[in-house]
Amino acid sequence: MTETRLLERSAKPWKPHKFQKKAIRRLLENAAYLLFASPGAGKTSTTLAVFSYLKKRGLANKMLIVAPLRPCYLVWPAEVDKWKDFEHLTYTVLHGNDKEDRLKDDVDLYIINPDGLEWLFGMEPFTKPSGKKGVRLDLSRFMELGIDTLVIDELTAFANTTSQRFAMMQQVTQFFQRIWGLTGSPAANGLMKLYGQVKTVDGGRTFGPYITPFRTRFFRQHAFQKFRWDIKTVEKDGFDGEVEIYRALSPIAMRVDAADYIDMPTMIPLKIEVDLPPKAKLLYKMVEEDMFALIDAPKKKDGHMPITAANAGVALGKCRQIASGAIYPDEGYDVKGFKAAPSSPVTRNYIVVHDAKLDALEERLDELQGQPYLVGYEFQHDLDRILKRFPKTPFFDSDMRASKKIEDQWNRGELPLLLGHPQSIGHGLNMQESSRNVGWFSLTWNYELYDQFIRRVLRQGNKFQKVFVDHYLARGTVDELLYRLMESKASTQNKLFDALKDERRWRSK
Repeated sequence: MTETRLLERSAKPWKPHKFQKKAIRRLLENAAYLLFASPGAGKTSTTLAVFSYLKKRGLANKMLIVAPLRPCYLVWPAEVDKWKDFEHLTYTVLHGNDKEDRLKDDVDLYIINPDGLEWLFGMEPFTKPSGKKGVRLDLSRFMELGIDTLVIDELTAFANTTSQRFAMMQQVTQFFQRIWGLTGSPAANGLMKLYGQVKTVDGGRTFGPYITPFRTRFFRQHAFQKFRWDIKTVEKDGFDGEVEIYRALSPIAMRVDAADYIDMPTMIPLKIEVDLPPKAKLLYKMVEEDMFALIDAPKKKDGHMPITAANAGVALGKCRQIASGAIYPDEGYDVKGFKAAPSSPVTRNYIVVHDAKLDALEERLDELQGQPYLVGYEFQHDLDRILKRFPKTPFFDSDMRASKKIEDQWNRGELPLLLGHPQSIGHGLNMQESSRNVGWFSLTWNYELYDQFIRRVLRQGNKFQKVFVDHYLARGTVDELLYRLMESKASTQNKLFDALKDERRWRSK
């Protein structure tokens, strides 16, 4: 048998908090359950405790854990090894070139990332006579394992009901005696995304077998954008869709926020504002006008014109890049007079527009005097330019072993600057032991990624009373709008476009 081993087995007993004891009871009482637990609330150890209890009493056999790749390697194995209470549990990670061999291991826990499920379930896409896409599964390999419990860590991976991944999961959930879904941000990208997550766990018992009745019950179609749905409100519909969704969920879901039960650091948001140089400001205004022109497109005969999201989104992306300091030159905008960046292994060719944020970052590092500083970025040219200004700065990538080494160095306080993209660092890293400083060189518009990134540091076990979160913002740009959206916890592109419309009206007065 081959186990992934990151830590030596520990003799330390696991002592659950009061809120974890409540979560344990809920999971024991419900074969299908959703645990909406904030980062740092101990959902991994809570789930292991429940399975361990059932396993010892012959009520459970084996558990399949589906999680993002980083938690597959760095979180679940580490939690098993960390506590004496779980020392009897064996595990293997089904990933990499040797996953076929690992599948032969007779273990208690099989840990796999969502992309690996196609291999495990023998998925084969096909086209139905109607022209619709479908999936066929060969479950013979899976059925031989004797797995009866399914845990989906970061359930949002199954929110898209039109995906093959979702369709595949609908065919296999019947073979599990228990299904538990875990996530800290179930509705960060809109309440509509709850349907796919809930159905994956409960088979449609809460919201029904089809999404259309769910959608028409709780949402109203936008008057001019047919693919957009807004939650119903008492003012407009005589029905509070948000409240009713939460009411329907209450029998099968529990919200756990560690901050409600234990002392947690206070987040202190800070703005580090910079001014665009005149030439960069002119370029920004040119691209911004294109963006507003697309949003305020000419009206049709009926008086309205829907937003062309793809085109407006491209222009919005260009505005965000310019605000950050560089732009990819392949979208038809005139960038003559700006400096082309030298070739780099990190990113494709780009044009340097300004260094205002780099200068501000350097000043902030001088102020911190070696205190560990975790900095997030949105664009690959951000990473490239930061690395050129601060050579040999470590950053997270897909190498799990290297990530573990970086995480350990960070928690020992050995790294004054560490870089990470929110999609690569948002889950599975505990980085609270040495730092109280987080920075956003360029902001994401996705609140779930924003929140998860910060909570690598802002979590249980941080010794500091305050965690400072810096936001590098270019004045008079979309940076300021994104900051306000994060303050209001808004995250969807529709809300972003709505805010842009309001910004346009305000500026025109």
